Amino acid sequence: MATLTIRNLDEDTKARLRVRAARHGRSMEEEARTLLAAAVRAPSARPADLAASIRRRFEPLGGVELDLPARDAEREPPKLRR
Repeated sequence: MATLTIRNLDEDTKARLRVRAARHGRSMEEEARTLLAAAVRAPSARPADLAASIRRRFEPLGGVELDLPARDAEREPPKLRR
């Protein structure tokens, strides 16, 4: 098992951890282990790809309607000489 030391933990956080641990009938150390394990097991809230992330960010702003120009007919491919 590994050991982790957490320095500079503010008093309010420590007090809340102590109360939470007591409520669950555990030591502060066990409560901290449980919280850390749950946090790293939780799935990431981040979308899997960049496009989904961009879409999610700008979706609340609404869409944009664009007038798309008509497409020309496909041109003939060039004839190559041998």
